[in-house]
Amino acid sequence: MGIPQPAYYIFKCEQSAPPGMPKPSCVTPQTQDLFQYLAQKLMQDGIMATVQPIRTSCMNRCSSGPVMLVEPGHTMYAGLTKEKIDRIVSEHIIGGNVVEEFLIDSELWDEAISPSDMQKQMGR
Repeated sequence: MGIPQPAYYIFKCEQSAPPGMPKPSCVTPQTQDLFQYLAQKLMQDGIMATVQPIRTSCMNRCSSGPVMLVEPGHTMYAGLTKEKIDRIVSEHIIGGNVVEEFLIDSELWDEAISPSDMQKQMGR
C-alpha cells in the first residue's frame, strides 16, 4: 500500500496588504496565526496525513476575509476565527457536514464558470 492521497485540501488565504491599501486583507495582526492554528488542529486531531492545508495568495474575496476554500466541494468559508476553524474541522472535515452558517455569501461565491465560457463572456 502506497501513501494515500489527501481526502481534503484546505486553501487558506494568506494575503497581507500593506497599510493604506484600499481593500481589506485576510491576514492582519489579529488573524496572522490562523494558518498555524489550522495546521496544529489537524495534527492534534490526527488527520494531517489525509488533509492538506495550503497557504494561498489572494482569492479575491477580501471583503469577507479571512477566507479558506475546502476541496473537494468548492466550499468557501468566510470570517474565520479559531472557533470557526474548530467547528469546520470537526463538523465538515471529520463529520462530512458543511457548516452552513460560516459559508461565504452566495453573491460572492456563485457557480463556477468554465474557462471557455469566460472567454465567450469577454468577447473572445
